[in-house]
Amino acid sequence: MISLHLFRSRDFSGANLLTFLLYAPLGGILFFFPLDLIQVQHYTATQAGAALLPLILLIFVLSRWSGGLVARYGARLPLTIGSLVAASGFALFLRPGIGGSYWTTFFPAVIVLGIGLAISVAPLTTAVMESVPSTEAGVASGVNNAVSRIAGLLAVAVFGLVLSAGFNRTLSRNLAQLQLSPSVRQNAEMQRAKLAGAQVSDPLLRRAFDEAFVSGYRDVIWISVALALLSTLSAQMIQSKKPTGSASN
Repeated sequence: MISLHLFRSRDFSGANLLTFLLYAPLGGILFFFPLDLIQVQHYTATQAGAALLPLILLIFVLSRWSGGLVARYGARLPLTIGSLVAASGFALFLRPGIGGSYWTTFFPAVIVLGIGLAISVAPLTTAVMESVPSTEAGVASGVNNAVSRIAGLLAVAVFGLVLSAGFNRTLSRNLAQLQLSPSVRQNAEMQRAKLAGAQVSDPLLRRAFDEAFVSGYRDVIWISVALALLSTLSAQMIQSKKPTGSASN
């Protein structure tokens, strides 16, 4: 159904590789983000949903401006800068632990990530559409959309394994440090599969589960930072050309 000759274009291949490397960590982090907010930070569902509004607003407001960057500089420069800023945003998600105000914990990360995505999204779409003949622009757009969806799906699956492994490792260490009765320890082991959603009443045990989830989530974030940094390298595959006519401006 798809003409594989499209991938002979270095720009098309580079843009889709960048899409995969950038949208995978985005999908993975944002999938587990509400779990962190609701189960660990004890936000309401409404508060957890509102936590990402700044990111959405930044992309909405700045996309027109970032689209204009392609006309001035070509796609490579804004995609490189945007990916670096997005990687910084992912890295800021490492800061929050348990508790603290949203404005000093998650808000800076959401803002920086939003700026990075706002810089990247429009130039990425432009790079994909301009990398193929106009007669195949629809196919190119469909392929790129599919790549972004596949990236998110794979990230949720793989990152879920990473988070679970980190959670179990940290929880085992935390439980070993607590003086728990056999019955309480058995209950904790039975609740292990629920991650931060475990129903435990003991405050120390609750803290152990929350810290374990945060530890596993940070493992996911580190991988996300690495993938976002790799996306800056894939941006170098895209020719730094300006649209026709830009030289005369």
